[in-house]
Amino acid sequence: MATKHWKELVAEKRLQQAATIPKDWILSNLPPKETLNIIDFPEKSGLLTAKEIEITNSEVDVLLEKLAKGTWSSVEVTTAFSKRAIIAHQLVNCLTEIFIERGLARAAELDEHLKRTGKVVGPLHGLPVSLKDQINVKGIESTLGYVSWIGQPAAKNSVIADILESCGAVLYVKTNVPQTLMWTETFNHVFGRTSNPYNRSLTSGGSSGGEGALVGVGADIGGSVRIPSAFNGYTAFAGLTDAFLMPAACQKPWNESEYGLVDHGEGKKLCFAILWDDEVIVPHPPVVRGLKETSKLCSLLGTETAIWDAGAAEDYRVATLPNGEPIIPSMKLAVDNPDLATTSTPASRRIGKGISAYELWQIQKKKRDLRQEYLDHWNASVALTGTGRPVDAIISPCAPYVAPPHGMNKTANYTMIWNALDYVALVLPTGLTVDPVLDAPKPAHKFYGRVDKANYEFYTPATFKDAPSTIQLVGRTLEEEAVIAMGEIVEAALKTKLLSSKL
Repeated sequence: MATKHWKELVAEKRLQQAATIPKDWILSNLPPKETLNIIDFPEKSGLLTAKEIEITNSEVDVLLEKLAKGTWSSVEVTTAFSKRAIIAHQLVNCLTEIFIERGLARAAELDEHLKRTGKVVGPLHGLPVSLKDQINVKGIESTLGYVSWIGQPAAKNSVIADILESCGAVLYVKTNVPQTLMWTETFNHVFGRTSNPYNRSLTSGGSSGGEGALVGVGADIGGSVRIPSAFNGYTAFAGLTDAFLMPAACQKPWNESEYGLVDHGEGKKLCFAILWDDEVIVPHPPVVRGLKETSKLCSLLGTETAIWDAGAAEDYRVATLPNGEPIIPSMKLAVDNPDLATTSTPASRRIGKGISAYELWQIQKKKRDLRQEYLDHWNASVALTGTGRPVDAIISPCAPYVAPPHGMNKTANYTMIWNALDYVALVLPTGLTVDPVLDAPKPAHKFYGRVDKANYEFYTPATFKDAPSTIQLVGRTLEEEAVIAMGEIVEAALKTKLLSSKL
């Protein structure tokens, strides 16, 4: 039997996806492509009622409280978020699988359970949650942007989907990813490109780029959640990277005393170290301004700051082979046109011979030595803090730039390092966006090297118009609770001093 060409399979898949969008939710008043900042459009679209706007603008704790009390039904909340997700999709192309009817049926079951028993199913009772495309949901496809995986629905839920549903969550859509997942931007031949809602000429990041534009559950092995959250201006959390390698006896439940910062002076006098740059690439002015404003606010809180001294190819070849789907060589806009796609493997993704188990263990030994060296460096900071403790956390850039144009996100150095060290990292929005005056280009500095020079020359404020600025709060291994608590302190200061200002 003849195999369909990959372009034909893509066309069929896109028609199937379009058919899952409720016709009444397809908008005829979408802003023109020339309108770059569409962050406020959903509320002006006319599709959402005043109550649905209130629901979708509410914090999660407010939603959960009202759902638990029955003030808002899960059907109401799921409908509101589904409509807003469909609006977002029409603006920035963030969705892959859409199963809203299934989500509403689940929401109705949860409402009936609450009415009958007076009890919630779990801590996330009735809350709609979107999922990154790679997370399996029974009966729903997970293509990961591969044409050859079209038409293969998952036989069962992934563990995270089971956990979410057992806690009462409502699953209703899945979101876009790059082909192979191994990109820090989001484009694939199946669903196309996802853009940034603050400026559609800029990337939403990757690999959880669809979640970055919509906000939901992703996965982070090198910055795949933190980069999209940084580029789209919202909070994201990356815990222990090697948690799946730890035996059950080593895994720990939530520790309330650690959340109370028992090992960090109970939060009364914290000391954060500021990583201004990694001695490879100096960040652009909007990123530096975000760090400076955060440092200033920490000082006003009585918090001290110090300067931190930075001291799978075979898989995608097999997945693209069956239909002749080309491997994506770049995230630049030209690849959006499949007629321009090349069938040759890009130099950056050529198949190597692989390494032996012995060679792999030598790399793991280097990682172990690096972690020990960094631990010693961190512990030695006790001499700088004045608190009797080493620095409590590091405040770092998320990237050397705010969200860049499509195809121009070329490094993940500021996120990958914390994965390599198995440190905990939390991204926080500063409330700042690119300002052409405050973020004017600075005089050339002494460049660390060719990459740093290229990054400096790449910057013009107009290119990054309206892009949000974020920071990264980093703690040590197994300090998830402490990082969340310290993040809440910093976030409260940012919201009070910056989000209400016109900086």
